[in-house]
Amino acid sequence: MRIDIITCLPKLLESPFQHSILKRAQTKGLAQVVVHDLRLYATDKHKKVDDYAFGGEAGMVLMIEPIALCINDLKSKRVYDEVIYVT
Repeated sequence: MRIDIITCLPKLLESPFQHSILKRAQTKGLAQVVVHDLRLYATDKHKKVDDYAFGGEAGMVLMIEPIALCINDLKSKRVYDEVIYVT
Protein backbone atom coordinates (compact mmCIF):
# COMPACT_ATOMS: atom_id res chain seq x y z
CA MET A 1 0.00 0.00 0.00
CA ARG A 2 1.32 3.42 -0.92
CA ILE A 3 0.19 6.54 0.87
CA ASP A 4 1.08 9.93 -0.60
CA ILE A 5 0.67 12.89 1.76
CA ILE A 6 0.67 16.47 0.50
CA THR A 7 1.59 19.09 3.09
CA CYS A 8 3.16 22.51 3.57
CA LEU A 9 5.29 21.09 6.40
CA PRO A 10 6.87 17.84 5.16
CA LYS A 11 9.63 17.72 7.81
CA LEU A 12 7.00 17.89 10.55
CA LEU A 13 5.27 14.76 9.24
CA GLU A 14 8.32 12.63 8.46
CA SER A 15 9.08 11.84 12.10
CA PRO A 16 5.76 10.19 13.07
CA PHE A 17 6.06 7.78 10.15
CA GLN A 18 9.51 6.64 11.27
CA HIS A 19 8.32 5.07 14.52
CA SER A 20 6.03 2.41 15.94
CA ILE A 21 3.50 0.50 13.84
CA LEU A 22 3.95 2.60 10.69
CA LYS A 23 7.72 2.06 10.73
CA ARG A 24 7.28 -1.71 11.09
CA ALA A 25 4.79 -1.78 8.22
CA GLN A 26 7.23 0.14 6.01
CA THR A 27 10.16 -2.09 7.03
CA LYS A 28 8.16 -5.21 6.12
CA GLY A 29 7.17 -3.68 2.79
CA LEU A 30 3.47 -3.59 3.67
CA ALA A 31 3.18 0.18 3.44
CA GLN A 32 5.03 3.02 1.80
CA VAL A 33 4.46 6.58 3.03
CA VAL A 34 5.67 9.41 0.79
CA VAL A 35 5.39 13.02 1.97
CA HIS A 36 5.23 15.70 -0.75
CA ASP A 37 6.03 19.39 -0.20
CA LEU A 38 3.12 21.49 -1.47
CA ARG A 39 5.38 24.53 -1.82
CA LEU A 40 7.17 22.84 -4.74
CA TYR A 41 3.95 23.31 -6.71
CA ALA A 42 3.43 26.98 -5.85
CA THR A 43 3.13 29.27 -8.83
CA ASP A 44 4.83 32.39 -7.48
CA LYS A 45 8.48 33.11 -6.71
CA HIS A 46 7.89 33.13 -2.93
CA LYS A 47 6.40 29.59 -2.97
CA LYS A 48 3.22 30.91 -1.35
CA VAL A 49 0.37 28.43 -0.89
CA ASP A 50 -1.84 30.42 1.51
CA ASP A 51 -4.76 32.55 0.42
CA TYR A 52 -7.12 34.77 2.38
CA ALA A 53 -10.49 33.41 3.45
CA PHE A 54 -13.36 34.54 1.26
CA GLY A 55 -16.34 36.14 2.96
CA GLY A 56 -14.52 38.28 5.50
CA GLU A 57 -14.02 35.69 8.24
CA ALA A 58 -10.70 35.35 10.07
CA GLY A 59 -8.12 32.74 9.09
CA MET A 60 -6.22 31.53 6.09
CA VAL A 61 -6.97 28.86 3.50
CA LEU A 62 -4.82 27.01 0.97
CA MET A 63 -4.81 28.06 -2.68
CA ILE A 64 -6.32 25.46 -4.97
CA GLU A 65 -3.73 25.88 -7.75
CA PRO A 66 -0.76 24.25 -5.94
CA ILE A 67 -3.00 21.45 -4.64
CA ALA A 68 -4.43 20.73 -8.10
CA LEU A 69 -0.97 20.83 -9.70
CA CYS A 70 0.39 18.39 -7.12
CA ILE A 71 -2.53 15.96 -7.38
CA ASN A 72 -2.43 16.03 -11.19
CA ASP A 73 1.33 15.41 -11.14
CA LEU A 74 0.94 12.44 -8.79
CA LYS A 75 -1.94 11.03 -10.85
CA SER A 76 0.17 11.26 -14.01
CA LYS A 77 2.79 9.01 -12.40
CA ARG A 78 0.54 6.29 -10.93
CA VAL A 79 -3.05 5.16 -10.60
CA TYR A 80 -4.80 5.74 -7.28
CA ASP A 81 -7.78 3.84 -5.93
CA GLU A 82 -8.87 6.91 -3.98
CA VAL A 83 -7.87 10.51 -3.37
CA ILE A 84 -8.84 11.66 0.10
CA TYR A 85 -8.76 15.42 0.68
CA VAL A 86 -8.75 16.26 4.37
CA THR A 87 -9.53 19.84 5.33
